[in-house]
Amino acid sequence: MSSWKKAAKSTQKTHRERHQPESRKHLGLLEKKKDYVARAQDYNEKQATLRVLRKRALNKNPDEFYFHMINSKLENGVHHEKEKDEKYSEGQIKLMETQDLKYVAHKRNIETKKVEKLHSNLHMIDAANQVINSHIFFVDDDQEANNFDISKKLDTHPALLSRKTNRPRLTTLQKMKVPKLDEVSLQKLEQQKHMAYKELLKRVDREQELTVTQHTLEIRRALKDKKVTKPKRVKAGSKNSAPIYQWKFERKK
Repeated sequence: MSSWKKAAKSTQKTHRERHQPESRKHLGLLEKKKDYVARAQDYNEKQATLRVLRKRALNKNPDEFYFHMINSKLENGVHHEKEKDEKYSEGQIKLMETQDLKYVAHKRNIETKKVEKLHSNLHMIDAANQVINSHIFFVDDDQEANNFDISKKLDTHPALLSRKTNRPRLTTLQKMKVPKLDEVSLQKLEQQKHMAYKELLKRVDREQELTVTQHTLEIRRALKDKKVTKPKRVKAGSKNSAPIYQWKFERKK
């Protein structure tokens, strides 16, 4: 009996699934059983999902309300969460809607270089002179304290006592060749200095705005990565700071 089984097994022909006939090649590949099984499973899963959704729709309370109804929207058939607590300026919104990350990073680098150049030219001397501090001088007796002369002690002109920076000595002033300036020229120089500080302030604000825009675009690009787990938002974004998200720690191999 065993020898007959071996003989039958050795003579058994392996039946293979037929290929698509030449006359039907224009119809594409011929579906095999494994293709039919996959298509049937997909069809049955979709039908089961439709039955569940139909049941939920029939059992739904028409008076039911939850905030996700108004806090989400459909864009091109894709569901998106509305981030209405993230408030940006009009310029930031326009940049994020019309420009890409590389352009924003390029403009930010330009503003950073301009700010550094203005800082190096102005040195923020006036800001240093506005800082309130004290300078203590020690004397031997009351008579010396009554006759004490600060300009003589510091060896400088009395008009320069209010300065904390660029306060030359009298010997240095005698050697310097200071041009004679009238009142109009002094006012013009003061106006130019004021305009330079005003421009610096605008450049700093612009750089900060571009920095926030760049970081926001980088975070939005990271959120589009479907390979990582969706992070948890810790803090919403604003015109002064980008949103903060906390990603789940994943160990890298």
